[in-house]
Amino acid sequence: MEGTIIKGIGGFYYVHDGRSRIYECRAKGIFRNRGVKPLVGDRVICNILDEKEGEANVASICPRKNSLIRPAVANVDQALVMFAVHDPEPNFNLLDRFLVMMERQSLPSVLVFNKADLSTGEEREACAAVYEAAGYPAVFISAARGEGIEQVRDLLRGKTTVLAGPSGVGKSSLMNQLQPEAAMETGEISRKIRRGKHTTRHSELFYLEENTFLMDTPGFTSLEIFADNLEELQKGYPEFSQYTENCRFLDCAHIGEKECGVKAALAEGLCSRIRYENYCQMAEEIRQRRRY
Repeated sequence: MEGTIIKGIGGFYYVHDGRSRIYECRAKGIFRNRGVKPLVGDRVICNILDEKEGEANVASICPRKNSLIRPAVANVDQALVMFAVHDPEPNFNLLDRFLVMMERQSLPSVLVFNKADLSTGEEREACAAVYEAAGYPAVFISAARGEGIEQVRDLLRGKTTVLAGPSGVGKSSLMNQLQPEAAMETGEISRKIRRGKHTTRHSELFYLEENTFLMDTPGFTSLEIFADNLEELQKGYPEFSQYTENCRFLDCAHIGEKECGVKAALAEGLCSRIRYENYCQMAEEIRQRRRY
């Protein structure tokens, strides 16, 4: 049987067969001997031990197309970064930190703004404009009303997506709209390991439809800057690259230099001032961190 690891905890791996069944699996000792650890998101080949009880062994791991360190997951295609238009107000600084983290891990990002029913058309346009120049598509939904859900489903179809965003923006409501049976799948695992879904902080994949998984993970709720230096931070601002050829210095920080293509683009309204100010703040944090 071939399937996808949707959760790993306590030495057990829970493998979805791509249709309707979850198998509780142990990994063969050969993986430990080789220093290989199965990851959530891995495609695996399993030997079924007890079909009735849904028990199996992980026999082999299929080749990975990628793997992330934080969180430790495999075969991810994109990130869905979710914030609210209102209640709570969008924290663009936090949103930019998420995007820097995704860019560092080479994950394309799609922005979803929830609670669109609480906003005006002008407010939605203002949110979208902040990220339009950076090349991030933005979708506006109301998860509570079920509005825009099919548009999100189209963006997810055929991919493994990680769901990122702070608390209170409606991630659970979106998950319930996309997959009402997600709680049932979690419950099945919880019965096996005798722990509730909120008693652990492990990553988990939810099966939506064929070849389509959505990952809700605590690994993407951190405020940490996932950039060790200014060069890595700048990679999180892809809109800067088209203007850097006009910078006088190759190592231009785009902050204090007088002849800077990015600052010139900012003055002409070609870059978002909100994004730029967040960049300056994170650059200062990196500088302060390196001092100590």
